[in-house]
Amino acid sequence: MSDPANPGPDPDPKPPLFTLPPGSCDSHCHIFGPTAKFPYAPERTFTPPEAPLEDLQRLHGFLGFERAVIVQSACHGTDHSALLDALGRGEYRGVALVKPETPDVEIARLHEAGVRGARLHFTPHLGPAPSAETIRAIVDKIRPYGWHLALHVAGEGIADHEDLVRSLPLRVVIDHLARVDLRQGLGSRAVTALRRLLDTGSVWVKLSGTDRIATAPPDLGDAAELAKLLATHAPERVVWGTDFPHPNTHGFVPNDGDLVNLLAEIAPDEAALRRLLVDNPTICFDF
Repeated sequence: MSDPANPGPDPDPKPPLFTLPPGSCDSHCHIFGPTAKFPYAPERTFTPPEAPLEDLQRLHGFLGFERAVIVQSACHGTDHSALLDALGRGEYRGVALVKPETPDVEIARLHEAGVRGARLHFTPHLGPAPSAETIRAIVDKIRPYGWHLALHVAGEGIADHEDLVRSLPLRVVIDHLARVDLRQGLGSRAVTALRRLLDTGSVWVKLSGTDRIATAPPDLGDAAELAKLLATHAPERVVWGTDFPHPNTHGFVPNDGDLVNLLAEIAPDEAALRRLLVDNPTICFDF
């Protein structure tokens, strides 16, 4: 049964207005299914339409991406079969969903396949936030492999969890511009916390999800302004992604070509664009 909050991506992406640098990386994207081969988790909180690896590869070929970071979706839970299949078929890295009880041999298997991070959700629509004990246990499991910890927060979450982020003894990657509430402006508590965390040197931000935080979509101008602000503030610790196929949109679904074209505002010169799409992902995700 389909989920009205997950209509799927725009089937007709617009062509980019410029050529992406060689080796460009989509640093945040997902694959869903095919469910006949890779079923969704029974305990999932949403049911997206299928978007298998072949759909992602087709989009990347059209837009000009040669590498990608595929993030395990909560709808697949901790069954990484679809992710592992994808990692064996292209120049990809992965981000997993790990639990304290995940066997160490499974972490080793994921690392060998190309996983380089574990994601934690602090967003109610994806379930309860992890406890401090759970976070410590997961950090202990992944730290020996040099993985990063990806945090999915929203609203004032990045400010609320600033002390936690500072305490983590590994690289932290904040997803989707921390999904801050832009109605509060670029001087808000959340944006200020995000900038302070970037200053630590161990925190990175994905300049993805502009469509999720823009206050007047389809106009993404205010979200692009925040992305440019962060890219200027910490140019060596930002990466960019499409978030294809845009799960849990609850309304507006962006055109992936429009998202790429927004890069002309976020990284307006050749050096900035290469750093954002090529150099930084190479470091952050161990390509």
